[in-house]
Amino acid sequence: MRLSLRPRSGCLLICLCVSVGTLLLQSLWVPGEESEVTPAGRSPEEQAQRGPVHGSRRGGPGVGRLALRLEALSAQLQRLSQERDAPNTDPQHLHLLVQSLRQDQQGLVQSVEEQLKRISQKIDQLSLHHRLHQEEEPPPGPLESCSVTLDPRYPACSEKVEFLRVRWQLDPCYAFYGVDGTTCSILTYLSQVEDFCPLRLGRNQSVLPWQHTGRSKTEKAEIRTTLSLLHEEIGSSRGPALGFVRSRVEQMSREWIQAGLRMKQSSNNTASPQMKVLLYPGVLAGPAGQRFGSMVERGGPLGELVQWADLSACLTILGHNLTLSTSRDHLHSLIGAAPGGGSCPIQRPLPFDLIYTDYHGLAHLQGAMGLTFQHYQCRFRILDSFGTEPAFNMGSYARSHGYRTLWGSWGLQPLQYMTMFPHTPDNSLMGFAVRQGVRTEGRKHNVAVVYGKQQYMWQGMADYIQVLSSEMEVHATVYQPPGGSAPLPPNVTNHGLLAQDHFHRLLHRTKVFVGLGFPYEGPAPIEALALGCVFLQPSLTPPNSSSFYRGKPTTRKVSSQHPYAEHFVGKPYVWTVDASNLTAVRQAIRDIKLTQVKPFTPREFTCAGMLERLQAYITHQDFCTPSSPTWPPEGALRTHLGPLSLSCVSVCRRSGLVCEPALFHHLNNPKTFSRLGLSCSAREQEVNHLFPAYSPWGRRCGLQAEPLLFSCAGSDPQLRRLCPCRTHLPGQVALSPHGL
Repeated sequence: MRLSLRPRSGCLLICLCVSVGTLLLQSLWVPGEESEVTPAGRSPEEQAQRGPVHGSRRGGPGVGRLALRLEALSAQLQRLSQERDAPNTDPQHLHLLVQSLRQDQQGLVQSVEEQLKRISQKIDQLSLHHRLHQEEEPPPGPLESCSVTLDPRYPACSEKVEFLRVRWQLDPCYAFYGVDGTTCSILTYLSQVEDFCPLRLGRNQSVLPWQHTGRSKTEKAEIRTTLSLLHEEIGSSRGPALGFVRSRVEQMSREWIQAGLRMKQSSNNTASPQMKVLLYPGVLAGPAGQRFGSMVERGGPLGELVQWADLSACLTILGHNLTLSTSRDHLHSLIGAAPGGGSCPIQRPLPFDLIYTDYHGLAHLQGAMGLTFQHYQCRFRILDSFGTEPAFNMGSYARSHGYRTLWGSWGLQPLQYMTMFPHTPDNSLMGFAVRQGVRTEGRKHNVAVVYGKQQYMWQGMADYIQVLSSEMEVHATVYQPPGGSAPLPPNVTNHGLLAQDHFHRLLHRTKVFVGLGFPYEGPAPIEALALGCVFLQPSLTPPNSSSFYRGKPTTRKVSSQHPYAEHFVGKPYVWTVDASNLTAVRQAIRDIKLTQVKPFTPREFTCAGMLERLQAYITHQDFCTPSSPTWPPEGALRTHLGPLSLSCVSVCRRSGLVCEPALFHHLNNPKTFSRLGLSCSAREQEVNHLFPAYSPWGRRCGLQAEPLLFSCAGSDPQLRRLCPCRTHLPGQVALSPHGL
């Protein structure tokens, strides 16, 4: 038996080229033993005191190990060739040799990548030092003094100098920027890389290397009629999570392109500047990404992946330039992070106009950008399925008022958080898109499909399922381990986990999609409505926040499994019943069987609706300008004074309106109380997420002192809240008809 192998000569040639190239590049930047290096930022007198600093020896242990591995791999290839050509060769023995060779090849590739990464970092460092010092050396003259001078414009300078004297070695990024522990090197860093100290004598620099001097976008984003650029970007992505994203983009390509064409032909299509956009789903990066991927294969949460897929398609159709990354190393390379632990600024201006990420990615960005994180945080957009209320968003307020959680306290503008459903108007609705134009084949059958892919979701629902199975044929899509089965109630047909196309085929003939009370607020019920199903779900009486929401940055109390479907859609498409009242459950099922509904999708969850919404956000939302928001315009404002104990979300909804946090600043003044006929015996300006508000006890009028805490959410039994309400486009609660 003979095994087919790759040509020996080709592999040896590749290894030889890599080895020679690596050693050659190393020789270009590693100084010899006899050369002297003058550390960046060190004064002449300090050099005299410390003496010359010699460079490291040529080569180094990393290259030595690489050479040894190349030599060992060459020997293995020769041995394998001899064994293959020898008579009476044991196939099993050859198989083991091939496996060993493949393992060593993988190890060699990793070693080469590590060496090339080190070389790239060193080249970046030399380039940076050259840029910082080439034209900024002080003119010949008296020796420069490296003492810390007191300058009222830089009050933190001396403190930062002392900090770096003690801690500069704790993060390699400081050495990358030329810090070597001397006062001169520290002052150079703090004046030319960070902005805590004045420039040293003879140096002239008006802008830090990482600061952006302003956007100079001249190109307009043109609606695209193809997703080919996106297919190229995600085509080589691996893993079950990105495989799901790629599959969804492919399946919905036609709908996105058709919606884009309609948008292009519409008269109100306003071109926005073309943006460079980074998509970084941090939940898919590193070990956490591997765990998330394994959950996807076992029926884990797909809602976030649905959003990432639809967001990428939406931005591509809108004409923006996308980069997708799910690797922290790749992220560091893209944003120009300095090698090390992330204490230092990035090396150059951020090359992206917008970065869409999640809470995990937000932490990764902070850990890579140093102080530049705050400088550029206005460009971040956070995919946050369940929302972040303002009381949880501002760190100092959250800590002092009992709103601190693992997920809040980032201090962003609340509208930078983008939700799956319009939970609270304090955040922006990202949403997702549902496939349209799918024909239901013939009449609906007397079939119910239960919404719950994990067996634990069925616990405690046996009587509920029994009533359902007595009236209808019951199907399930519960995960089954390989070779096993899921223990479900009798008379339930389990199909196991289904691919999206197969699941949609099942829903084509399904009359009712049945919720079990969990998972909360997923995309599947909206997809079922689009396929002509009725959604039956349990109510929660009284409304509760459940243990699922504990620890999340929200105080919302849900009244059902899917509050959006209950409140924004309702009957005849959505039926909400008390699952413990079996008589009511049976009657609801019988009524549903007699109800005929057509496929239905709210406009905001169509491709056209998502394109319209994202286009408006990119055109009008500006969190980088320090002035008050101007969108929607003041003309959209409808001021309402709420009763005691009611949030502005509820106050506006009662009038068929939506609370708009961007309009709060228009009514946060004493004149508003007068216009509403309220006389104030006392006025106070306070950091309080419930203000502006009026207290009848003592006729106290409270104004908001912190704009980050303007909040539609929140109520108090002693306060009547002043609420900025507005109208909205039909089927598009996120958008006002004013200012579009």
